[in-house]
Amino acid sequence: MPTYVFRCRSDCADFIERHSMAAIPDAASCPECGADGRRVIGSPALGAGDSSAMRLQDATRASAEAPAVVSSVPGRGRRATPVSSNPLHRKLPRA
Repeated sequence: MPTYVFRCRSDCADFIERHSMAAIPDAASCPECGADGRRVIGSPALGAGDSSAMRLQDATRASAEAPAVVSSVPGRGRRATPVSSNPLHRKLPRA
């Protein structure tokens, strides 16, 4: 459910209410004084969450600003699996 911020006309603190997207009110009563409060347009809560996709985006963004620096070229290791000499194996897709 979306969260909406309302501002009281009597200079009370802003208050937050949740409503379905089908029934978005333009005004709501203030919990402190009971006066009408108008809905305020605010920023969406983008990027909020702790999912693996968000962690990946944060890591990608961090590496773009400050990439990791290496001091030497990595060495070439031996292949873990032996290479087949069968010519038919060359036509197979590679992983």
